[in-house]
Amino acid sequence: MCSGRVDLEFILRAFANGQDGVLIGGCKLNECNYVTHGNFDALANTYICKMILSRIGLNPERLSIEFMSGGDSNRLAEVIDGFTARIRELGPLGVAEGIEPELLFQALEASRMLVPYLRLVEREKLRAPVRSEEAYREFYASDEVSRLFDDLVDGNLAISRIVALLRKADLSTSEISKRLDLNPSEVARIMNTSSRQGLVRYEPERNCYTLALGQT
Repeated sequence: MCSGRVDLEFILRAFANGQDGVLIGGCKLNECNYVTHGNFDALANTYICKMILSRIGLNPERLSIEFMSGGDSNRLAEVIDGFTARIRELGPLGVAEGIEPELLFQALEASRMLVPYLRLVEREKLRAPVRSEEAYREFYASDEVSRLFDDLVDGNLAISRIVALLRKADLSTSEISKRLDLNPSEVARIMNTSSRQGLVRYEPERNCYTLALGQT
């Protein structure tokens, strides 16, 4: 299977299912058997997913991509051994990062909910202008892309994480802030926006937010 078929949702699902690390293997860049050069799509998905992992508190080194040919059996073994050793050093998913299992699962599920939106964002805003490994590395490591990612994704990711929390229980602004380690004023702004969009509603008698009808 072409590495370009390894969808962003597949990677996040693997982590949500409890995998401590994900290694993607693809053919060498610029040596793709298909005109689509799907391995560059896999590389872009890897960089984007690393940014997501960082923003939900996971070590992005838990995800890696390697490119090699069918004859690189020795290198394949070395790559797998090296990646396995790295993941063992990092420890179980979420434990080294100090994230509660339930919060980690909710964060990953919230990230998965954003995948359709992220596909559009990648196509329109987050696609490197030149297809080369160096160009991709520089593009996704740039401050401009980091700011763009913050503007386009962070707010939507926070909303998705809050919705995931509210599916479990009604919560106040301060409780949401504490659970997600967000600034209370930022949570209040997000909740006001979500209320106007009909995602949540405020219950003044209980001083908490609950999901709007149809969102459960």
